[in-house]
Amino acid sequence: METLAVLLKAPGDLGLQRVEIEEPTDADVVVDVLWSGISTGTERLLYTGRMPPFPGMGYPLVPGYETVGRVTATGTKSGHAIGDHVFIPGARCFKNVHALFGGAAQKLVVPANRAVKVPANLGQNSALLALAATAHHAIAGGPPPQMIVGHGILGRLIARIVVALGHPAPVVWELNEARMGGAVGYTVIHPEAESKGKTYETICDASGDADILDTLIARLAPGGEITLAGFYSDRLSFAFASAFMREARLRVAAQWFPADLVAVTSLVAQSSLSLEGLITNSQPAAQAEHAYRTAFGDPECLKMVLDWRELAS
Repeated sequence: METLAVLLKAPGDLGLQRVEIEEPTDADVVVDVLWSGISTGTERLLYTGRMPPFPGMGYPLVPGYETVGRVTATGTKSGHAIGDHVFIPGARCFKNVHALFGGAAQKLVVPANRAVKVPANLGQNSALLALAATAHHAIAGGPPPQMIVGHGILGRLIARIVVALGHPAPVVWELNEARMGGAVGYTVIHPEAESKGKTYETICDASGDADILDTLIARLAPGGEITLAGFYSDRLSFAFASAFMREARLRVAAQWFPADLVAVTSLVAQSSLSLEGLITNSQPAAQAEHAYRTAFGDPECLKMVLDWRELAS
């Protein structure tokens, strides 16, 4: 079997290419991809060659872990039906290329337990479920954040989930004026507009800025906690004295767990969590190279999605 896939041959060298894929087993499903999202965090690091050592890392690779598709073939032990709409957090079905994370392709073969059934009416918004699960995981390990740094798509999802779970609305810091809008049930401000001396017991950083810790510690209440929810390619450091005076706590949010995906899918199904207005750009998968450059280079691009439907086999 073969499929068209986004292939990152080396940092900065990306395009569509045919690659071989494994034959499905009785426990697998074959999925024709409808949409796949582009991550401006981890995938940007792959594209620029700045990704830290990571299991499975290497070039050439197929990126992508935010994929939505339609089941077109099922194994006898899969438990899925042909026509099911499913969300897939990446795949490892490719021959002779690395799959990190393997979701940006026309066709995928995946174990049935990695294909999560989603309502068809969610459309391309289903591609946001992995990021929503990441946002949920960032706040599931402790008290909800009173302040969030960064009003990119991850910061927006964290804020929306905090509100959806019934917690007090957080304040969100954002430096980029183009990203100040779009708040749903919470407030977005420029850090300089914050009142002097204002502190928070819980702060969640979704900016990915490795130099931000001193600024956040200065806004932390005694005994408060900072959660690092971004992906940081550079080493983080902070002035010890300030953290010592506040007896600050730091927590790192890792990859989402299946329970996080279940939780956000349930919130969406209950209409408690909206995924609307978060995908700002969509391009045909045939224009993948331009789409990736836009996703990584245009500050007004909040989320880019590749549309694979015109390439459907």
